[in-house]
Amino acid sequence: MIKSLWLLLLLPFLTLAQAPSSPSLAGCPVFPADNIWNVPIDKLPVAAHSGDYISAIGREVGLHADFGSGLWDGGPIGIPYIIAPADQPLAQIIYTAYGDQSDEGPFPVPADAPIEGGANSDGDRHVLVIQQGSCHLFELYRAFPDQKVWQADSGAEYDLASNALREAGWTSADDAGLPIFPGLVRFDEVASGEIRHALRMTAPVTQRAYQWPARHFASDETDLSLPPMGARFRLRADFPVEQFSPPVQVILRAMQRYGLILADNGSSWYISGAPDERWDNDMLHELDGVEGSDFEAVNVSSLQISANSGQAR
Repeated sequence: MIKSLWLLLLLPFLTLAQAPSSPSLAGCPVFPADNIWNVPIDKLPVAAHSGDYISAIGREVGLHADFGSGLWDGGPIGIPYIIAPADQPLAQIIYTAYGDQSDEGPFPVPADAPIEGGANSDGDRHVLVIQQGSCHLFELYRAFPDQKVWQADSGAEYDLASNALREAGWTSADDAGLPIFPGLVRFDEVASGEIRHALRMTAPVTQRAYQWPARHFASDETDLSLPPMGARFRLRADFPVEQFSPPVQVILRAMQRYGLILADNGSSWYISGAPDERWDNDMLHELDGVEGSDFEAVNVSSLQISANSGQAR
């Protein structure tokens, strides 16, 4: 019954042709339409080390939807975000680890902003805020509220209307120095019938290197068979997407057209998304049947216009 309702919901969207446009939220673009997050990579050549990268992450390891509904270990499942009004009061940000690679506050982060894993989490504790009006994205890593102040290991600010990248060599709220929010799977996008951007993924061991558009590495390993931060992967074009439930098909087609971007050290083939009580966790577990061997690494160098810009050809 649930799958049938999903199909009825998606049919109007699956039959309409849409002009290419930037993903958007709360009246803000999520980077320009020609940003590397939002440009298809389904026709690009396979990367030279594709086989090595897939083996390093795990050929026989299934995907894992690192998001869903309900709670796990006392916290929401996924990386939450909040939309703050244009007049949101500013909070001082005190950096406790990577202040020299972080954007100076204050940031419009509400005192009750949702924290990844919940208020008592001992994990990454990401906090993501999109401010209406300015259309700026603010992201914190290992964030702890203290009245009108937030303490965090690192933080970054992004203009969602710009293709600008962070300083070369700088981290962000993510190991790769990339924004987190643009790579999240969001329920409303899936319900619309199309995800028009790449998705964020993690891998357990990475190379001491990064490739465009990433800006930072987080490893001491120099083995060239390991994937660098920013490595792009896509689901093979011949993968039988139609065998899955309609909502899962939407996610898989995004993996074919826009791919995955390696953005953080973590578990193999973990795909990031935002928590939402409307997710069907059992349905999301269908992704477990998609394995690393179903992917290939992609060479995106032909899309690069400038090493210091996310604009793609």
